[in-house]
Amino acid sequence: MLFMKVNLKKGIGQLVFGMKEKDVKAVYGEPSRQFKDDDNNTIYLYNNEKIRLTFYADEDFKLGYLIAAHPDLELFSVKVLGQNWDSLKKTLEEKGVSGFERETYDSEENLFNEANWIIFRVEFGEVIRVELGATINNKDEFDWKF
Repeated sequence: MLFMKVNLKKGIGQLVFGMKEKDVKAVYGEPSRQFKDDDNNTIYLYNNEKIRLTFYADEDFKLGYLIAAHPDLELFSVKVLGQNWDSLKKTLEEKGVSGFERETYDSEENLFNEANWIIFRVEFGEVIRVELGATINNKDEFDWKF
């Protein structure tokens, strides 16, 4: 499923960092739900796709962050969700993605790779969710891809 392919530093499927709300709606239609967070960012939830999108208020409401929990989510042609973290980490390292900061919260761990601005949420040794953010360039600005 093309929609669920993680494109490091770029987005997921046809969702590309820097898109505006109208661009996303043109591809995926109206969200299942939308709301504002505490920072006045616009949040879209697409239930069928199991994805949460954040459009940053201070960046002219450009798509800047994705949280995905769809079972068909793939990275390097490998299904991510339900995957054993140690096995996935080995695959990632073989593809040049290494160096993960680990944070632990109760039963979950967040494994963060800053170079690709990706977080793997792991519980009981298995990946349960992926978070992907727009990267920052050497001028300390977002590196928009759209």
